Amino acid sequence: MTPSSTRWPVAVLGATGAVGQAFIRLLEGHPWFDLVEVAASERSAGKSYQEAAKWLEGVLPASVAGLTVKLCTPEQVTAPIVFSALDSGVAGDVEAAFARAGRLVLSNAKNYRMADDVPLVIPEVNGDHLALLAHQRQVRGWTGAIVTNANCATTVIAAALAPLHQAFGVTKVFATTMQAVSGAGYPGVASLDILGNVIPYIGDEEPKIETELVKLLGTFDGTRIKHADIITSAHANRVPVEHGHTVCLSVAFERKPTPEQALDVLRNWTGHAAVKGLPSAPEPALIIRDENDRPQPRRDVDRGNGMATTIGRVRADHLFDLRLVAMSHNVVRGAAGGSILNAELLAASGQLAGIGAP
Repeated sequence: MTPSSTRWPVAVLGATGAVGQAFIRLLEGHPWFDLVEVAASERSAGKSYQEAAKWLEGVLPASVAGLTVKLCTPEQVTAPIVFSALDSGVAGDVEAAFARAGRLVLSNAKNYRMADDVPLVIPEVNGDHLALLAHQRQVRGWTGAIVTNANCATTVIAAALAPLHQAFGVTKVFATTMQAVSGAGYPGVASLDILGNVIPYIGDEEPKIETELVKLLGTFDGTRIKHADIITSAHANRVPVEHGHTVCLSVAFERKPTPEQALDVLRNWTGHAAVKGLPSAPEPALIIRDENDRPQPRRDVDRGNGMATTIGRVRADHLFDLRLVAMSHNVVRGAAGGSILNAELLAASGQLAGIGAP
């Protein structure tokens, strides 16, 4: 069967939280995936989803409202494809249990991102890294698999730098993030802490950016990812914006580009060829703005249905070689939508064969 004629049954773990709800919104009416199960903690298990979840945005899909919330175990959740919005405190053991039970786990958690045998994927950037799954199954002895998507701020940076790294060879990155409050989940940051304020610390965020970027921009050699030789210094800040992480970047290269050369590369970049035409893939993946005051979350966050990365202010840098600003939707592109696009790429490349398609 081809992806266009098949709807794979899928489940969402951590379905009552903010990212779990984003999965539900994005999966409604999806042409390839049919959301048939939702799961959460013992506190929610046994209730209807409508009763268990405090719905945060838009209208709760009627097809999900009446589903009974299950526990996050492979015995209760039977769907062959599982989207995990679990907190990292519990995700490690739960996701491994599903993979051992033969399920495909698309994870938003940090637990397995840097494991040598687990692909960390932004499809347009490094979709070929999904080939690592065969090695993962061999090493771990399970028939299922775990695929991770990147930290939401790292996603912005990697999408902006991937074309430039391919063309000119990135060597150093100085990144300052301005991250939306939705990245903290719900209820997240107290209003009296964030309104009219900037919080110059987000726990564990800077190390994620500095370590994940080199894996994302690395190369697959058949059994492992050879990390890119890039040094990154990151400063993470929480700002009073609802959705959309903005990152200011200064970048050094092996072959110094002019701003005009960099813009030409960014405008013409199409990313991994297999991603083109997938249901959630934005076209184009990168949107370049020429105005001095763009990108802006309020005006640009929903471009490409929240999946595009908007880039602006590409100019020379007095310390390194180039500087620019990039922004994308942290809950869509940087979380639920990124996982769904990973699953779509697996489907389109035939890697869901035997995973439970009807």
